[in-house]
This record gives sequence, structure tokens and C-alpha cells, in this order.
Amino acid sequence: MSEMNPPHVAAPLLQARQPQVLAWGRSPVLGGLEAALEPLAAVCTLWALAWWQEGALRPAYLVLGLIVFSLAFPGSSQLRSSSGQLLFNLGWGWAWRSALLLLMGLSTQLLGVFSAPVLLHWLWLAPVAQLGAHLLLRRAAPRLLKWQGPLSRAVIVGFNAQGASLAERLRDASYSGIELLGFFDDRSAERRSQIPGQTLNHPLIGGLQELSAYVKTHRVQLIYLSLPMASRPRILAVLDALKDTTASIYFVPDMLITDLIQGRSDTVCGVTVLSVCDTPFRGSAGWLKRLSDVLLASVILLLVLPVMLIIALLIKLDSPGPVFFSQRRYGLDGQQIWVYKFRSMAQSAGGTHIAQAKRGDPRITRLGALLRRTSLDELPQFFNVLQGRMSVVGPRPHAVEHNELYRQLIKGYMVRHKVRPGVTGWAQVNGQRGETDTLDKMQARIDFDLDYLRHWSLRLDFLIILKTIRLVFKDSQAY
Repeated sequence: MSEMNPPHVAAPLLQARQPQVLAWGRSPVLGGLEAALEPLAAVCTLWALAWWQEGALRPAYLVLGLIVFSLAFPGSSQLRSSSGQLLFNLGWGWAWRSALLLLMGLSTQLLGVFSAPVLLHWLWLAPVAQLGAHLLLRRAAPRLLKWQGPLSRAVIVGFNAQGASLAERLRDASYSGIELLGFFDDRSAERRSQIPGQTLNHPLIGGLQELSAYVKTHRVQLIYLSLPMASRPRILAVLDALKDTTASIYFVPDMLITDLIQGRSDTVCGVTVLSVCDTPFRGSAGWLKRLSDVLLASVILLLVLPVMLIIALLIKLDSPGPVFFSQRRYGLDGQQIWVYKFRSMAQSAGGTHIAQAKRGDPRITRLGALLRRTSLDELPQFFNVLQGRMSVVGPRPHAVEHNELYRQLIKGYMVRHKVRPGVTGWAQVNGQRGETDTLDKMQARIDFDLDYLRHWSLRLDFLIILKTIRLVFKDSQAY
């Protein structure tokens, strides 16, 4: 960063932040309503049921309502979610909250204070009320935006790729409360014609020298500077010209058109920096991920231990050789780890060359074919999870030899090792399982792995686990 901009230029630019309205893709009014929507729906249904069942609202229900509100606030933004996403998000959110409340009630022996019919009806009525509230808000959102007043007027300075991307996002953000008027740029028509076609939906208003006058005349509130960071003189000239306006100015660094992995701003010794590639498991997220791994792996191993003993016995009866197969793989930060599996082949896949299993591979035993098709051969990897070498969900580990090959062929391949490898992963539940006999297949798998790093959440982990369970019973890619 310091090589691209002298300190006195970089400091003011990097301190700029995207406005909350753009970051969340919604207006402050709609954001506030969405934050209160789910908790209010849950609390109001509880109190209404208590009043209907008992004829009064006892203090116990008031206290429970406050606890529920604190757990559910702020509610999630669902205005642009699909119907399926909305149902899943509401169901998952209500499931873990109600489970936590039930656990609290049992552990404190206060569950008997509440009426059983009230609680039973509340368990299904609360998510229905939340769903209805979200659907109602979707209907009312356009009118609420009109009542909020005129849209905030915005212009983009820089007719280039990152400016085009920003324009497209603003256009798709139906509830942002921002009206994009157009672009300002000094480039020739020939150079502008090379920019992606999305920018053609918004006019070129004029050159940079006309920007200040236009902003004052048309009362522009938001200005997005999408000039290359190396264009120091132009940036300084634009900032100087805009000192006589009241518009808010935000810098869109040209580095943001690169493939950011968990990009976020931070400070190092008081200096603002922008991460380009980072792990999603920093701070509390890392502890949460590790805690969920230990709990899930422990529960799963307790449930499948009898199955694992039977599989071990059948392997010994089916073919000579050890029960377990271990192989060196790359783990967190590219460190080599040993990964355990039930042996599914007549001989180990060790040696200097490691060939991937293929459809109809003669090395696969009769029992091994069943184990691989149902993913039961992966069960010993939950011991890897308890050891801290793997996670329940994450990018699947590849053999060291394959890593050394593909890291030279696929850009960003090793980024997947910024997290622990997983027993199952986002790529696998999206059809990227089995032999990667072409570079395109491995590229597709890596694309899903990097997408997982960008968008990780416990909710996504839970979804991947559910999809994995379904694939155990039906997966044409496994062999």
C-alpha cells in the first residue's frame, strides 16, 4: 500500500468507509424494521398466547419475552432472499433459539412455571408470525421508501471496471435508497467502450472538471471515487475541487476488483490496512468454529461407534490388510497432517505416485465400493477433528502430491489451506466429488472452496451437513 501512495495521500483515502446503506443493501428505515421484526413477532405471539390461555400476562411471561427479544435482536435482513432462503433462515434461527430456551428451562427447573399449551403453540406460531411479518414488509417496502423521502443522489467518478461493478450493485439493491445519476470520467470514447456493458445503463455526465459544479447544482449527496489508486494527481485534484460541497465522499480502491478472501479493514499500530486474503476464523469466530467441531465430532462418534466396529470387522473379513488407511495431506497453513480413513482398497495408495480412485478401479474391494459410495470410509476422520487437525466442514484435503501439482496450475489453490480441511465441504455437496481427471474439474472444486471461505457462517456449516446426509443415500459421483 505504501508503495502505491505516499503516506499523506493514503491515510485519508483508506479511512473512507462504505455507507451502511450500501453495505447492507437497504435503507436505514428498512434496516431498523428488519432488526426488530423477528424479535417482536416472537415476543408478541408469546404474550398473546399467554393472555388467551390464562386471561392475564404473568411476570414470568414478561421476563421470558425480554429474554427472547435479547436472543433474537437484531433480526436478519431477508428482503432480497429467495423464498427457500427465507424459510431456511427463519427455521434455523428459531430452532437454535428455542432449543437454547428449552435447555435453560430444564437446567433451572423453571419450565414448569409456564403453561405447556402456551409453549407448545408458541413453538410453531412464532416462526409462522415471523414469516408473515417478513412477507408483509416485502409488500410494504416500496411504499416505506417513498415515505422516507427522496432517494439519496449518487455519482461515480471513474468509468472503469470497479465503477461498473459498483453501478451494477447499486442498481440491483432495490431497497438501498440510493439513486445513481451517472459517471464522471475524462477517458476517451474508445477507452470507455472497452468497459463492461453494465455501465451503459447509466450515462456519462461529464469530465472531472465538471464534477464539482454538477454536485452543487443537482444536490448530490454521495460521491464514489473509482479512480485507480496510482492516479495520485487526479485524486488530489478531485478531492480539492469537492471541498466546496457537502457531499459524502467514498473511495472505491481498484484493488477491490481482485478476488478478496475475507477482505476487511483493520489497524496495525494505528495504521489502517485492508486485508486482501484472510481466514474467516479470527477471534470469537475461531473459538465458535472449534467448539462446534468438538461438539459435533463427539456426538457423531458416540452415535456411529457401533457402526465403526462392525465396519472394522467386515474389512478384516473382506480382504487382507489393515483396517485403517492413513495418508499425508495438507492441513491448516499448508502444514502436513495424517488423515485417517477406513481402508477401501486391496492395497495402500502410498508410494511416490498417488493415483486417484477411478470409476471401476480394480483396487477397490467389494466392501470398499459400498463404503466409498456411502462415505462411511470417512468416519475415522472425526478423530482427526477431535485432534484439531480437521474440521467437520471445510475444504476437503487432497494428497500432498496432488497439492504440489495443482498449486502450480490453479491460481489461489493454496488459499483453501487458510482453514482446517473438512470431513465434508461446500464443493462436495455441490457435485464436485469424485475423480478430478481434468483441470476444469479441480478448478470448479477450488472455486467452491474459496466461496466457502468468503461466506462462512455456522448456518452455512449446518446446511452443508444436512446436504451431506442426503448425499450419503444418493450420490452418483462417489465411487
